[in-house]
Amino acid sequence: MSKIILVTGASSGIGKGIAAFLSEKGYIVYGTSRVPKDEKDFSFELIALDVLKIESIKAAVQFIIEKEGRLDILINNAGMGITGPIEETPTDEMRAVFNTNLFGAIDVMKAVLPQMREQKSGTIINITSIAGYMGLPFRGVYSATKGALELITEATSMEVQPFGINVVNVAPGDFATNIAAGRYHAPVVVESAYREKYQLNLELMDAHVNTGKNPMEMAEKVYKIINTKHPKIHYKVGGFMEKVSVVLKRILSDRVYEKLLMHHYKL
Repeated sequence: MSKIILVTGASSGIGKGIAAFLSEKGYIVYGTSRVPKDEKDFSFELIALDVLKIESIKAAVQFIIEKEGRLDILINNAGMGITGPIEETPTDEMRAVFNTNLFGAIDVMKAVLPQMREQKSGTIINITSIAGYMGLPFRGVYSATKGALELITEATSMEVQPFGINVVNVAPGDFATNIAAGRYHAPVVVESAYREKYQLNLELMDAHVNTGKNPMEMAEKVYKIINTKHPKIHYKVGGFMEKVSVVLKRILSDRVYEKLLMHHYKL
């Protein structure tokens, strides 16, 4: 039997790449979008799901279960970016990103877990970020949402293992997607004490995304994970220095590591 896969946030970027790749491999894939586009552009079925609306999540999951009789894999990819100095980023905007990146992902997990428990099998893959392993300047809120999802993954993994369910995360680095266009950017304020450094870092972020790795690397990693009997909890997909940065965080003193980051981001 072909595995039944749900990929949230599959209308573009990494999510679309993963869904298309898995569909080509013969899996039955359902991608989601808040407002599904013309399906002629997709090799998989695209259905409506808004991670901020519980009833929307439940309806999408129920639709798949009623149609297929099971749900084997959830790839929790839907998310959004945010940039800005902590002092100048509106708190309501911070909450909105936490609601999408963290609580939205949790609510989708809650929706699929009863079916996976009944099956006594299933895999949940949360797409986090290498940025979630460290607090990055002007991306602190985004780092915090992804870091929190990493910890939620660890906790949930232990809770659901007795039911035959695997919960893992995949942390990408910079990939060539349209994520920059969908970010909330705190405005660059002329009289701000952060103006010069923040503007410089916005340009650096966009440059990193524009020269980022091919999203197909994420799709290939996810494919390998779902075909691994006993997957790890943490996976990282990115450039050499992005992966090394996580290792350095563990072995260097806090201030030495901070100086390295400040030098990298020209602070």
